[in-house]
Amino acid sequence: MTRRVLISRLVYAAIAAAFLVSLNEFGLLNLSVWVDGIANLIEFAGDLLPPDWSVMNTLVDAMLETIQIAFVGTLLGLFFSLPLAVLGTRTLFGPMVTAPVRLLVGAIRTVPSLLWGVIFVVGFGLGPAAGALGVALYSVGYLGKLYYESFEAVDPEVLEAVRGTGANRTQLIVFAVLPESANALVSHLLFMFEYNIRASSIMGFVGAGGIGFYMLGYLQLLQYDKLMTALFLTFVVVMAVDYMSAQLRSFMVPSMRSSQGRAPVLAGLTVLR
Repeated sequence: MTRRVLISRLVYAAIAAAFLVSLNEFGLLNLSVWVDGIANLIEFAGDLLPPDWSVMNTLVDAMLETIQIAFVGTLLGLFFSLPLAVLGTRTLFGPMVTAPVRLLVGAIRTVPSLLWGVIFVVGFGLGPAAGALGVALYSVGYLGKLYYESFEAVDPEVLEAVRGTGANRTQLIVFAVLPESANALVSHLLFMFEYNIRASSIMGFVGAGGIGFYMLGYLQLLQYDKLMTALFLTFVVVMAVDYMSAQLRSFMVPSMRSSQGRAPVLAGLTVLR
């Protein structure tokens, strides 16, 4: 047995041991815990059905607010994440600039979106404004990371070719980095919007607007049939957004890229060189 195989087996054994220890600490190796838990879930599922459709009109208005929160938050996140991503790109700036920017983006990403919602509720009061700002800052953390990684993935030969024309750093960003990574930028943005729809659905739990406010109320009042209506509406909207986002992505980010490597919709932004 080689040393590499031995180390691999020891690592697997350690992972398995840690997994079993954790299960035991959680009580999940106790059969009675599973029996009681499944019985409670079956009872809860029975209380969810049939849904109470009488609250649908109220929930539709709340869902529209949820979509607005996700939309505004995603675009605000894009606005702030792009410059941070540029400053965090190692092929454009040195470690004195990229290191603190990446640390900032990582720190923002560490805080859950729900906690950002709480922070902005404290600052801006109850309502969708706090939810949109919470979603926006959370988006900055993720889009910032995804974008600077996309910028660093640009072919170095393209960067050198543009530098060879005497272009300065700003021109390098506008005419090389952004066009070459445009497909990834659009794809990441659409994915972030999909995710933010889900995240915005629970912003109401902390008073930040959206359908989550009603979900929490139904939970607290044990009105599970109304909760089921809210869950069903959320599911339908999320599936619809997923579908429309996929269709939009296929239009804006086709599998057959243009000769310049740009998404068609964004190509017009950089055709003037």
